[in-house]
Amino acid sequence: MLRLLGGLGFVAPVALALMLFAVPDALGPWAFGASRDVLLSLSALVAGVSLTAVVVFAYVRIRLERLIRVAERLAEGELAIEVEPPRSGLEARLGRALGSVSTAITEAQEAATVDRLTGVANRQALINALFNEVERASRYDRPLSVAFVDLDHFKTVNDTYGHAAGDRVLRVVAQAIRSNLRQTDMIGRYGGEEFMLLLTETNVEDGAVLTEKLRHLVEALRFEVEGNSKLAVTISIGIAGGVGQLLRVDTLVRDADAAMYSAKSLGRNQTYIFAEPDDDARVPRAPISADGRARAVEVGRAARDAAAAALTSVVAPLPHYRGQPSALIASIVTTMAFRLGLPEQEIDRLKIAALLHDVGKVAVPEEILEKPASLSPAEWQTVIQHPRIGQVILEQATLLKEAVPIILHHHERYSGHGYPYGLRGNDIPLGARIVAIADAYDAMIHDRPYKRAITHEQAIAELRRHAGTQFDPDLVRLFCDLFAERAPVADPRLAAVTAPESAGHRALTSVVSDASAKTPKRRRASPRSPSPDSTPLDQAATG
Repeated sequence: MLRLLGGLGFVAPVALALMLFAVPDALGPWAFGASRDVLLSLSALVAGVSLTAVVVFAYVRIRLERLIRVAERLAEGELAIEVEPPRSGLEARLGRALGSVSTAITEAQEAATVDRLTGVANRQALINALFNEVERASRYDRPLSVAFVDLDHFKTVNDTYGHAAGDRVLRVVAQAIRSNLRQTDMIGRYGGEEFMLLLTETNVEDGAVLTEKLRHLVEALRFEVEGNSKLAVTISIGIAGGVGQLLRVDTLVRDADAAMYSAKSLGRNQTYIFAEPDDDARVPRAPISADGRARAVEVGRAARDAAAAALTSVVAPLPHYRGQPSALIASIVTTMAFRLGLPEQEIDRLKIAALLHDVGKVAVPEEILEKPASLSPAEWQTVIQHPRIGQVILEQATLLKEAVPIILHHHERYSGHGYPYGLRGNDIPLGARIVAIADAYDAMIHDRPYKRAITHEQAIAELRRHAGTQFDPDLVRLFCDLFAERAPVADPRLAAVTAPESAGHRALTSVVSDASAKTPKRRRASPRSPSPDSTPLDQAATG
C-alpha cells in the first residue's frame, strides 16, 4: 500500500506532463471557456492527489521506519531490544506491542538457556555450545579443553547453614568464575554443585594454569552466613582436552568428569589433569562405584592417620621444647579452625600440622636446644632451619604432604619479618597463621631452658600486643574470644595420640640416646639471658 501511494505521487504528475507534451493540440480547443475550466480542475485534482500521496508516504516512512527496523531485528533473532514507542496513536500501540514481543522472546530464550539460580548457562545450552566448539575445533584443527568444577563438602554447607546459604554460595562462585574467564570461554551449571568450563583455543596445560587461578580465587572468597561471618569453600577441578579431529564430545565429558573425581579422591581443593592410561598396561579403565570410593577414602584416611601416628611417636618422647607433639596446640588449632568454618579436610590437615609443626627439631643438636645462655649467630642459624627440616621429613611421608606448607611457614610473621621466607600478611597460609598463635601461647605458658612460664592472662596480653605485627590480628581476636575467659584444655583424644607408647618409646629412646651420646650435654644453668628489650613472646619465638 505504501509503495502504491509513493508510486502514485510520482507517476501521476509525470503522466500528465507526458500527455501534454505528446499532444499539445489538446489545449487548443480548451484554451477558453468551459474547456479551460475542465482542464484546470483536472490538473488541480491530479496535483492534489499526487501531493497528498507524497505527504502521506513521507509521514508514514518517517514515523514507522524505526519500528520497522525493530521488527526486522526481532525477525533476525536479536534479543533484548529496547523499543521507545511514540507517545500516542497507532504508532504507539505498535511500538508497545513490539516491545512486549521483544521482552517475551528474551525471557523465553533465557528460560531455555540460563540457569535461574546461578545466572550462568544451563546444562542444555552448555552441551549445545560444547557440540559447536568441538565441531569448530575439528574443522580448523584447534585445541579445546573442558573442565569440571565441583564444590567441596557442599552438602555440609547446606546441612549446617541451610539451603539459602548454599544457594548464595553457588551463585557467588559461579559469577566469580564467569567474571574471570576470557570472552571466548564459557561456564555453565552441569548439575547440583557441579559446573563445566569450555576453554576454547586452550590445551590442557594452559587450561590447568587458568583453573588453578580460579581455584585460588574461590578459595579466597568469604561468605557471611548465619552462624559464620567468614565461611570459606574450596573447589576440585578436573580437566581434559585435545586437538582437532581427535576431539569427541562424550570423551571430553567422561574424561574431565573422571579427572574431577580424582581431584576429590586425592584430597580435594586441587586441579587434576586427565591422562590416558598406558596402552601397554594391563589395568583396564573402569568406573569406581560410590561405595568403593567411600571405602577407598576411608582406607586412605586411616593410612594417613597411621602415618601421622607413627611420625608422632618418633618425637613424643622428646622434651616439650624439642618438638614433642602438643595436644594443647592441636586442640587450640582445631577449635579455631572449626569456628572459622573451615572444611573438614582442612581441619584434619591443620590437626596433623599442629601435632608435627616442630618435627624438624629432631635434627637440631640437643646442646643448642637446651642451651640456657644466648645463642650464637651460628647456633641461631641452626635453630631456624627446623621448619625446612620438617618440610623434608614430611615430604618423605607422602600421605602427610598436605601439612607441609603449614609446618614450613609456622614461624613467618604477619609483618613479614619471620622465617624461613619472610612471607607477610595473607601470603602466609591460613593454617600456618593459626598454628603460630597456638604454638606461641603454648610456649609462653610452659617452662623452657631459657625462660620461665608466664600466666594465661599474661600470655593473652602478649598475643594481643603483637597482633598485626607477629600474628594475624583477626585470628588473635578469634583466639581471645574463644579462650580469654577460660584457658584452653587439650582434647583427651589428642592427648592420647601424643602420649608415649611404651614400645615406640623404647625404640625411639634408643635412637635418641645414641644420637645424644655423640654430643656432650651441657649442665643446665640459669635461664638464657634475654636481650634488654625482649618480651616473653620474643623469647618463645624459637619454639
